[in-house]
Amino acid sequence: MNDAPSDRDGPGTHVEPPPERTVVDDAQLALLLEVTGTPKPGNVDRAHDYDDLRFEHFLAGGVGARPGLELAADGDRLGRAFERAVAGMSQQRAGNTQFGALLVLVPLVRAASEGDLTGERAGDLAAATTVADAADFYRAFEHVDVAVEDPPEGTDALDVRRGADAVPDLEDRGVTLQDVMVESTEIDGIAREWTGEFARSFDAADRLLDLDGPVPDRTSQVFLELLAEEPDTFVVTQHDRETAEQATERAAAALAGNADPWALANEFVAEGINPGTTADLTAAALFVALERGLEI
Repeated sequence: MNDAPSDRDGPGTHVEPPPERTVVDDAQLALLLEVTGTPKPGNVDRAHDYDDLRFEHFLAGGVGARPGLELAADGDRLGRAFERAVAGMSQQRAGNTQFGALLVLVPLVRAASEGDLTGERAGDLAAATTVADAADFYRAFEHVDVAVEDPPEGTDALDVRRGADAVPDLEDRGVTLQDVMVESTEIDGIAREWTGEFARSFDAADRLLDLDGPVPDRTSQVFLELLAEEPDTFVVTQHDRETAEQATERAAAALAGNADPWALANEFVAEGINPGTTADLTAAALFVALERGLEI
């Protein structure tokens, strides 16, 4: 007698196992989990908003970025995948929510889709970018306003704020996306990830995996650790080096138990101190951790 279920056995007889999350699912989930980490001093989280930048904007940005993340997983050029992710992210009222996070995520997503999610492989992918990738990176600035430092003297033609208008100059000079990152390592923490095999992202992922408790709580803890270790380059751009260094000192005090992280979060928001680069690295770390078994 054949006891195997058939179409005539009625509802509930045979249930297909749920599908496993894909690399793109984990990348999108990382963006969403990052904004749930609370408190993350100076960042938007479940308890803190800015007047023009709120929790729901980050949720919408994480959802909108998916088509670009899919391109990265499918093997498209990194620059193209990034530009499409930013275009989708921008479809909410606040504009720029996760520009830096997407820039660090795209090489990681590609590496994970190849089955080799290591800093070395992600670094190799970054180093192999082309002039076309650089052009797409510049086009991404057409979608959102991004706070950046002024370019070095004599390089106004390559100012990223020119967006697509700079593409002919990129092509004439043969500038690749990796070249752009190398030129920015002194002033931008995400550029340092690209040129340094994403070391801080992978280190922070290990910390997330080592911690216990709800993932948003772990996210808050790791964010504070990252901020306490190194001045946030977005704060430098928004304010100055002194403000960024003071923010790092204040984060270290909170980490040591000498200040209240919740109070610090309120203070940073009131002062307009937004450690956005640290948040971007936290999102990247969450992706790596999810790919390595972080349970939700």
